[in-house]
Amino acid sequence: MLNFALIGAGGYIAPRHFKAIRETGNHLVAAFDKNDSVGIIDSHYPEAEYFIEFERFESYLENLKRQKSKDAVDYISITSPNYLHDSHMRTALRLGANAICEKPLVLHASQIDALHEVEKETGKRISTILQLRHHPVIIALKEKVSKAPKEKIYDIDLTYITSRGKWYFVSWKGDILKSGGLASNIGIHFFDMLSWIFGNVKTNQVHMNESSKCAGYMEFEKARVRWFLSVDYNDNPETVKKKGQRTFRSITIDNEELEFSEGFTDLHTVSYKEILEGRGYGILDARESIVIAEAIRYAPIVKSSDAHPFIKGA
Repeated sequence: MLNFALIGAGGYIAPRHFKAIRETGNHLVAAFDKNDSVGIIDSHYPEAEYFIEFERFESYLENLKRQKSKDAVDYISITSPNYLHDSHMRTALRLGANAICEKPLVLHASQIDALHEVEKETGKRISTILQLRHHPVIIALKEKVSKAPKEKIYDIDLTYITSRGKWYFVSWKGDILKSGGLASNIGIHFFDMLSWIFGNVKTNQVHMNESSKCAGYMEFEKARVRWFLSVDYNDNPETVKKKGQRTFRSITIDNEELEFSEGFTDLHTVSYKEILEGRGYGILDARESIVIAEAIRYAPIVKSSDAHPFIKGA
């Protein structure tokens, strides 16, 4: 049984990490969040110490380490706001723990090399959650593409609409300096998947980049991709609205729909199992998706015949 601590206990994704820690047979020693509405912990680790001041949380873990306590932590899971990931990973490693960090690992590719140096200095490792790489349908697609003729180039339309209320834009997620914008906060999952399967990006155009939606065109080594991301309910197709649904996800490859709507619920637990067995994904694995998202953040807006059909007037 390994000892865990968790940073960002009040966040949206934290419950999946609590569940993964429990389902891999490990123990949560302490958790931190500046907010105190974290009753979800009672369903997993009610005995865990809880802190709303980071300094006290850090001090507590450092004391456990110095005292060589049986509760000294082996891993720190990080589910804090995106812009704090870099600092929290450094803290974890310098406390003598390995880190498991949510996506996006960082907001700037330059931070990757610096974190790699901290890994070498401390002898500890940073792992990240790239859960789509563990999805059976995505694994099968990667295998199919790897066996295709070298000259084969796939045409892909990626559409992801996940409706959010007004709260989203008031929270840190609506601040591009803290979240990195939609490309980093929402698109990072898909950009990692695409680069993992179809190779490094060669062309990266941006056709729209607003607070609630963004879109563009990419060319990978083995794919041409038109993509559209949105948190605006109004962008949903009418068929989705009529069903009372608020989310639309579609990936078509050469005009064929890739069906992977099932099998998402346990992918964090699978990710944890792989990490704890030494087969997880590290910071260098996350680099390409971070490069892609950062480039989108600062790219000029261009008009193109390759625009995604969901862009009005395309």
